[in-house]
Amino acid sequence: MVDTVIVEAETPAVPAVSWPAIVAGGFVAAAFTLLLLALGAGIGFSVISPWSGLPDITTTKAALVGGIYMAVTAVMASALGGYVTGRLRVRWTRAPLDEVYFRDTAHGVLAWAFATVMGAALLASAATVVGSGAAANPTPAGASNGNDITAPYLDRLFRPNYAALTGGTGQQAAGVFAAGRDLAADRDVARRMLLTFRERGHTELSADDRQYLAQMVAARTGLPQADAERRVAAVEADVRTALDNARRIAMQLSFWLVAAMFLGAFAAGLAATEGGAARDGR
Repeated sequence: MVDTVIVEAETPAVPAVSWPAIVAGGFVAAAFTLLLLALGAGIGFSVISPWSGLPDITTTKAALVGGIYMAVTAVMASALGGYVTGRLRVRWTRAPLDEVYFRDTAHGVLAWAFATVMGAALLASAATVVGSGAAANPTPAGASNGNDITAPYLDRLFRPNYAALTGGTGQQAAGVFAAGRDLAADRDVARRMLLTFRERGHTELSADDRQYLAQMVAARTGLPQADAERRVAAVEADVRTALDNARRIAMQLSFWLVAAMFLGAFAAGLAATEGGAARDGR
């Protein structure tokens, strides 16, 4: 009599991490984020335009609206990516139920992390391309950079008094001063003076800087010295207010960015758990 030996084939070990599902969910989250940013840019709710990459936030109220939209975008895109990850991951037949929940949550968070890192890398690459293009094609003399917060104030500062420049002492003074300098150089000097006085620990321009700037404005515009000093004082106050507002907006957007990232990670983990449950029929 021949004894029959039955050998059970061992089930191959199933990896705890399903990278194809994570990558797929990350791509879905990143693509849906781009879609929502494009939509937000079109209706005016987005913090940045995905096509230009330039911020369009000028008030704290706009920063609040943009921050809320950024958080909503992160939650929706991350939840979709996490759910896709949970549905596509492999089935863990031998893992305990609590371990399955943990793995699903971890897969969602990994998909969110993949989408976040990939998005940051793409933005960095785009910024490099834009920066190299700007270096190869510098801004023409006298033209202002669209990202320069001082550009409209410099325009106002050096707005000429054409009535005075049609002849007389105004035209002569402007001709003597402008003979060896161009307008772009004077604008750069004025920009640095208006932007850096706070970095030096001062709350306003020094008396010497204000007088020099007023002389420059008087020579460039044909205004009397007293009127040029008043214009410089007014522009200085407006620039100070604009810089304070820009700092508040940057701080507010930074907090919203952190909140959006935390909410996105939470949404991705939760949605991946739901997707995994649906995948297993639980």
